[in-house]
Amino acid sequence: MQGGMGRGRGSYLTEQEKADRPNISAAFLRRVFSYLWPYWKQLVLVLLAILLATVLRLLPSILTGRIIDEGLIGRDLRALVWLIGLSVGVTLLSNLVGLLESYLNTWVAQHITEGMRNRMYRHLQGMSQRFFTTNLQGDLITRMTSDISGVQQIIAGTFTSIVSNILTLVVAAVAMYQKNWILATVGLVIVPLFALPTRRAGKTRWTLTREAQERQDEINGILNETLSVSGQLLVKLFGREAYEAARYEEANSKMVKLNIRQSMAGRWFRVMLNTFSSIGPMLVYLIGGVLMMRYDAALTVGDITVLVTLLGRMYGPVNSLFNMQVDWIRSMALFARIFEYFDLPHEVTNAPDAITPARMQGDIAFEKVSFAYEPERQILSDISFTLNSGRTVAIVGPSGSGKSTIINLLLRLYDVNEGRITVDGIDIRRLDLGFLRRNIGLVTQDTYLFNATIRENLLYAKPDATQDELVTACQKANIHAFIDRLPDRYDTQVGNRGLKLSGGEKQRLSIARVLLKDPAVVVFDEATSSLDSIAESAIQQAVAPMLAQRTSIVIAHRLSTILAADEILVLQQGRIVQRGTHHALLAQGGLYAQLYETQFGDDLRGEPHVP
Repeated sequence: MQGGMGRGRGSYLTEQEKADRPNISAAFLRRVFSYLWPYWKQLVLVLLAILLATVLRLLPSILTGRIIDEGLIGRDLRALVWLIGLSVGVTLLSNLVGLLESYLNTWVAQHITEGMRNRMYRHLQGMSQRFFTTNLQGDLITRMTSDISGVQQIIAGTFTSIVSNILTLVVAAVAMYQKNWILATVGLVIVPLFALPTRRAGKTRWTLTREAQERQDEINGILNETLSVSGQLLVKLFGREAYEAARYEEANSKMVKLNIRQSMAGRWFRVMLNTFSSIGPMLVYLIGGVLMMRYDAALTVGDITVLVTLLGRMYGPVNSLFNMQVDWIRSMALFARIFEYFDLPHEVTNAPDAITPARMQGDIAFEKVSFAYEPERQILSDISFTLNSGRTVAIVGPSGSGKSTIINLLLRLYDVNEGRITVDGIDIRRLDLGFLRRNIGLVTQDTYLFNATIRENLLYAKPDATQDELVTACQKANIHAFIDRLPDRYDTQVGNRGLKLSGGEKQRLSIARVLLKDPAVVVFDEATSSLDSIAESAIQQAVAPMLAQRTSIVIAHRLSTILAADEILVLQQGRIVQRGTHHALLAQGGLYAQLYETQFGDDLRGEPHVP
């Protein structure tokens, strides 16, 4: 089941909903109502308001009998005016009570869902990187938005609707039996006979609604693909504008036809139903007339009118209660989907006795580390190396050899399967997570910027940074001159994912953000791959003094970026197959020499030119 639950979704469960029907146990219900319990006082007020509003809403129908008997037939103008005024006053009062009930109901629903959203967001923030790489982003957003919003609909709609409908039926039935038990019984027998057929019309309408939703999904897919920045570029490059327009128009035409069928579905049925539903009141009039004229002189025209009016007020609640099972199952399914995420364990967590040192020196050691994202696919095997504070290690190797995985493990985005990683001699699983990640700065190839200003993106690293600190960091990253030429300078909007900037500009802004963070350990994961040769050289020169004072790890395919490293590790299929300095590795031959030759030609001994 996708998205939130609405009352207009139909009176029947889909096959998928039937398959996903939750196991509603006592423990499950206790968990559901645990979210309502903190607001039990407000909920009691809601129930009292519903009861009072239900009684008040039915009073005008009951007063109608007295208006007819005492005011009209009795020709008592004073009584007529009084009863009409009382009816109007009761109606106004019932609407005011209904307004209070609606406010309390909405207040409770909003506060419950606010708490659920906050808890869900915090829970998801604590999930490991594995969770976000294996689950669809759309599904995460659906749980956070549509599903939890559906809970609000359950509390403010389904639960209160059930209570309100039951109270309406009870109060109306009691009032009818007080008037005449024979006519009341006739009315109660007739009501379900005319309400049941609406389920068949509902099934047809739901089938068409589902088809229309599938067609709408197809249209949304076309729009998402062809109206996105990348999609529009592809359409224009291949000259497919006419084709895409025709594809959209065809889907849109089918959607219109379905909408017409959906709108007209059940109309003829409802015409017949409305016609036959008048039989109920007619039977009450007929039997009431016979009783009044032949057998019960105490029965009045007003009494019969009241019974007919109350009977009409019962059609809606009875029909709604017939569909209660469907709404109930959908409601519980929403809770089940939310609980499913709440029950997901946090794979990477702080140790109960987590250590937060005064500062990080930056001595890093990998000790026989092995790791696999999936059990059947080993990524790293028996990785061991030591990186002393203030020194630089470079990691090279073919794609898929495990270079970025080493960084993921150092940052504890995942935990090692075997072995351990230490920082300053402490196993990182014993270090406070916040402390560990605050002291490691990462610049990746895939730079992510928020849809905000340059200043806001920089301040994400250090919220209290001064303007001078921003400028200094950007100067070191060779991006300040570019920013200073912009009309809004540091208040320039970068666009969604930084699309208003070039790849190199985004990369340099990302480097400036890490420089502003001022971490003890700096990691460059393909960080200069998007830069032109001049910008790459300028950045390397600017950050060289900083790297000399910090522990740094450089991962690169472009070997020209790692020549100055104190040690180079060569990875292949998750293992370190070579290690040493640039010249020593060239002398050894092997994989490093092959990678170097691929980039710089046959002169393996000479210093590479910058291509």
